[in-house]
Amino acid sequence: MTTPPPIAMLAELTHRCPLSCPYCSNPVALHGKETELATETWADAFVQAADLGVLQLHLSGGEPASRPDLVDLTRAAHEAGLYTNLITSGIGLTPKRLDALEAAGLDHIQLSLQGTTPELADRIGGYKGGFERKMMVAEEIRKRGLPLTLNAVMHRHNLDDLDRTIDMAVELGARRLEVACVQFHGWATLNRAALLPTREQTEATKRKVAEAEARLRGTLAFDFVPPDYYADYPKACMGGWGTAGLNISPDGKVLPCHAAETIPHLTFDNIRDTPLRDIWYDSPAFNAYRGTDFLPDTCQSCDRVEVDFGGCRCQALAIAGDAAATDPVCRRSPDHGRVDRLLSEAMAEADSATFTYRVIPRP
Repeated sequence: MTTPPPIAMLAELTHRCPLSCPYCSNPVALHGKETELATETWADAFVQAADLGVLQLHLSGGEPASRPDLVDLTRAAHEAGLYTNLITSGIGLTPKRLDALEAAGLDHIQLSLQGTTPELADRIGGYKGGFERKMMVAEEIRKRGLPLTLNAVMHRHNLDDLDRTIDMAVELGARRLEVACVQFHGWATLNRAALLPTREQTEATKRKVAEAEARLRGTLAFDFVPPDYYADYPKACMGGWGTAGLNISPDGKVLPCHAAETIPHLTFDNIRDTPLRDIWYDSPAFNAYRGTDFLPDTCQSCDRVEVDFGGCRCQALAIAGDAAATDPVCRRSPDHGRVDRLLSEAMAEADSATFTYRVIPRP
């Protein structure tokens, strides 16, 4: 197959974050400040990405505002010709810093929402006062007219508040709402029993999102990510491995997706040592699961093979023990029974499960 250039790149500038969300997709083994790429290295990576064909750059973390050079990085991305989106909790953004980011060429902000009340949001985020600070930042974004997406990671503890989440997105002037049901990678895996919604919550969410999409068409766009474990078929994770996007971790490793390092037999090149173009086209890790030739007969003979590419490689490894297997959430997978067992175990533990909060180690 001919490998197309990537469209989007996620730059995980840091794993540092004032919040401790138990659903965080960052790896459980977080990188400390001392491992982070320098400003100049990131700026060069942005130029390389643009030359490779990347159009959209997502500045993420952790909390990217933890980097004192965030304005400089935004300016470097803008000067490289990239459409730049800041993925943030809002903590660490002040009116003065927002002014500087806007002047540096920031195109869009994606603001996370842990809950619609201070009590719920601060309990989930593990940061007292976080909700009020987030609302102040949201108002500053609205006043400036910066395009805003509200990212609501939904789970057992806040799905019943979806109606208010949708109303809040409209009130804050968001153009898009991501109703992103938790995906079990990173810290979320440790909190599966506490976070997994019920089937009833999932079905109610599907109905509410469909109704709201029709009612708010032209006012608010929706991105809906349903829970994998209740799906009949898997998602086309990342649009197919090494097909549409790539990630750079805080220490410079270049990854096909944010969870790729969970696949232990793959070795990932570092932007400090290897040009991005060489990594994208030639690295064994990016070529390991490109296309569909590696998939088992279950997928090769399926009419959906070019739709979902067999699903998520990291999820296949986590549940089936084989990154080349059919994603077990697929009802046609021979390992689908493992998902049913995970559901049963999580539901049995749900009432007594408590959060394991995300904590970054200190050097």
